[in-house]
Amino acid sequence: MRLLDRLTRADQRTTVLFNRINHCRIPARLFAVVSRLGNGVLWYCIILALPLVEGVVAVRVSLQMVAVGLVSYLLYRWLKRSTGRARPCQAHDGVLHSVAPLDEFSFPSGHTMHAVAFTIILLASYPTWGLAVAPFTVLVALSRMVLGLHYPSDVIAGALIGALMATFSIVLMGAVQ
Repeated sequence: MRLLDRLTRADQRTTVLFNRINHCRIPARLFAVVSRLGNGVLWYCIILALPLVEGVVAVRVSLQMVAVGLVSYLLYRWLKRSTGRARPCQAHDGVLHSVAPLDEFSFPSGHTMHAVAFTIILLASYPTWGLAVAPFTVLVALSRMVLGLHYPSDVIAGALIGALMATFSIVLMGAVQ
């Protein structure tokens, strides 16, 4: 059996395991709320509130988050169209989804990509925000699998892309200053 076939099967099995949580009403609702907040609502609020809470100097961090969000979104859209990977809830009968997907394709997880990127950028300048945003970022990543919208490899890829984009922007901003 080829390595890719084994990895794909493991990805599918893990998806089904995570998705079992979605069959329980209370956790399903919790992860649905987390997913909706992860659509951008919470991040937009943080981006707008950051200068109010941390002062005018935080405008740079908010603008950095916006810039990384936009560039990441363009990369994410291109990858989605290029790979055309069906979502688990569309590809497997046993995978239940309780939240409608925002688009057709699965790879990579945009929710996770943005959550990781924004968290890294925010924590690089304001580590005290970590207690609030780091657990939320983990819940966003988990929600994508629990809700049957992404495979673990989609979430891992989204997290890696987000981390790379954030790190690149931090290095770039350091070089500019």
